[in-house]
Amino acid sequence: MTIADWYRAHADDVEVAAKGEAQLLFVGDSITQGYQWAPSWEREIAKYNPANFGIGGDKTENLLWRIQNGSTGKLDPKLVVMLIGVNNFGHNNDSPQAVFSGVKANLAQLQTSFPKAKILILGVFPYDENADSPNRARVTLVNEMIATLAEDGVQVLDIGNTFLQEDGSISKDVMGDFLHPSADGYELMTEAILPKIQETMDQ
Repeated sequence: MTIADWYRAHADDVEVAAKGEAQLLFVGDSITQGYQWAPSWEREIAKYNPANFGIGGDKTENLLWRIQNGSTGKLDPKLVVMLIGVNNFGHNNDSPQAVFSGVKANLAQLQTSFPKAKILILGVFPYDENADSPNRARVTLVNEMIATLAEDGVQVLDIGNTFLQEDGSISKDVMGDFLHPSADGYELMTEAILPKIQETMDQ
């Protein structure tokens, strides 16, 4: 994605936010972005009038900038689902502590922007095919830190094991590139997060 493409994607989100209609907001990177095109999104998520503000390649600092620069608009969502951080590892080679700090900063901004909303933070998804990849250990460490952010109005859900086979590896059927969920991967994601979404949205 070029810088121009990124700004266009952000402008599209700002336009959606300005309408103030969405009750369920997803924010994140390409994993979030791709979710809106999954059959499970159309089947289970679309009925909640969602907005999907995922942009490919985004790191925690990119998402924070977007939230601070128009992505909130007139929105007053009941629930915000955030998944961010994997690109900080892949693009920046950031430490787990640095990624955690970025997730925490985004949470604080979301709480400021949407004081009435409940927030669901998803742990960083596992990536790389094999369980002994050093990146798996980094994901485990950051998710242990992210778990400490749970408080009144904020839930943390680590669904990483959902994508793993018995030996800890990731199947191409679930993540074709061992990073982005396939349609089957998004089915697993939906099954894991839907109860939490229903908990808030069906009230």
